[in-house]
Amino acid sequence: MFDLSECVSIVTGGNGGLGLAYARGLVKCNGKVAIWGRNPEKNDAAIEELRSLGGDVETFSCDVTSEEQVATAFEKTIDRFGQVDVCFANAGGGGFRGMSHTTSRQDWLATIDLNLMSVVQTWAPVTEHLLARKSGGKLIVTSSVASILGTGGAAGYSTTKAAVNGLVQALAIELGRARIQVNAILPGFIETEMSLNTSTEFQQAARRRSASGQIGKLEDMEGIAVYMASEHSNFMTGQSVIIDGGHTIHPM
Repeated sequence: MFDLSECVSIVTGGNGGLGLAYARGLVKCNGKVAIWGRNPEKNDAAIEELRSLGGDVETFSCDVTSEEQVATAFEKTIDRFGQVDVCFANAGGGGFRGMSHTTSRQDWLATIDLNLMSVVQTWAPVTEHLLARKSGGKLIVTSSVASILGTGGAAGYSTTKAAVNGLVQALAIELGRARIQVNAILPGFIETEMSLNTSTEFQQAARRRSASGQIGKLEDMEGIAVYMASEHSNFMTGQSVIIDGGHTIHPM
């Protein structure tokens, strides 16, 4: 039912964390995957793991905050795979920490560049390609439950992720008639390298806040990636899909 053997996906930041989890799910369903990442060692480790699962995978060096690097990575992806059907704009980061009123304009703009403009830049050549092919496609972004809950001390992260949700809705309208679906994945607390660098208190609070009493595993994110990349999500667009163990519905 979820055979992706004819599907080529880009996963930015796909050499670790959530992005690598998405890629695992895709290759397990025979999908072809182009990993865009900045770290050569992580790129090498990711391609070794994914090929051990039988995946048709390639990695390309790319910093998604650079328009030039995005353009180059996209051209190399097309040269390697011939087409792109799906793009997971997953790369991003926490941005600045601290009180927003004491944060410099430069740090605010750097967070916007990292979490919002990188998505715009990544999707631009993919959208042109999909429109030219007239075959539809999928644009998917990793947002966060912080986009709807807010996070004290990380206003830049919450703000840019909320902006991404708005971008998803706008582009879903712009591109819907071209059969291009645009959606966001909103993870809760998932065990990634970045999340596990948070304090013990924060992790304990995440467990208490979760209706399931659990925090997410990376394997919990594989299935949603497969569904969103597949034709079975063709009637879903402009949506923010929450995968959080009930974090957003349960009081502290």
